[in-house]
Amino acid sequence: MSIFLTEDDLVIVQGMTGSEGRRHTRRMLSAGTRVVAGVNPRKAGTTVAFDVEPLGPAAAGVTAGTVELPVHGTVAEARAATGAEVCVVFVPPAHVRSAVAEAVDAGARLVVVITEGVPVADATWAIAYAAAHGTRVIGPNCPGIISPGRSNVGITPPDITGPGPIGLVSRSGTLTYQLMHELGDIGFTTCVGIGGDPVVGTTLIDALEAFEADEDTRLVVMIGEIGGDAEEQASAYIASSMTTPVVAYVAGFTAPEGRTMGHAGAIVSGSTGTAEAKKRALEAVGVRVGRTPSQAAQIARELLRTLEAAHDGGEQ
Repeated sequence: MSIFLTEDDLVIVQGMTGSEGRRHTRRMLSAGTRVVAGVNPRKAGTTVAFDVEPLGPAAAGVTAGTVELPVHGTVAEARAATGAEVCVVFVPPAHVRSAVAEAVDAGARLVVVITEGVPVADATWAIAYAAAHGTRVIGPNCPGIISPGRSNVGITPPDITGPGPIGLVSRSGTLTYQLMHELGDIGFTTCVGIGGDPVVGTTLIDALEAFEADEDTRLVVMIGEIGGDAEEQASAYIASSMTTPVVAYVAGFTAPEGRTMGHAGAIVSGSTGTAEAKKRALEAVGVRVGRTPSQAAQIARELLRTLEAAHDGGEQ
């Protein structure tokens, strides 16, 4: 199984005709994602051709060649023509608010916002608007979501891992890729990059809750960052509601106080939001925390071996 995204989901790309939209649409198609249309009101009625080659474990049914996708004027038109319920957004920051609203109004179930630099006020409004209408937003400023062997919506490399028993949720795009690579031989049910901005549509807790409900996810790796209290809130949720084991890494152990580090949300003040404070909160509820990504991956391997041994012993 997977969370939030399946192999049956049809995908609309908002901003498909731009340079980033074109590049990553090609990669999504090459990874077996069922991208069916793009949206650009100035280019409605045209098509865009993509040279596709199979890439990654979900691409078994992909044939090398050219794929032409239609461009519609609105998400509503694209939805009416294709039935797609998932949108991925590659529009400039100033247009993200209206792009999300358009997708929500058209009845999209899931909207993945890749764009970085979205004004906090716009992100706050768009996420609240989507939530009020029952639409999940992942992002902004995120790599998206991949269910290896099934579908890939966003910019995550599709060929560094395959399906397996680990769920991954991360506030960092780059570290998402690193942990996928480190544990690539084991594989993942779903990897969700939620984004590192102060306001995001899908939280650590949202992903943890979904992984807890997924019978195929046997272990969750959670990648946090300095700044805010998302990891502390996740700690409380893990303590009260999770039976699935969680391993964590918190980026920023060497970050200086009072300085933003990478993401808009990654700032520490005093002891608030530091990696050490987050590590203590997680370890207090039984979560093992690596001090490096590689150490977190090694802990995950050890814990999986322990779970497998316990499972095998229980069946004897």
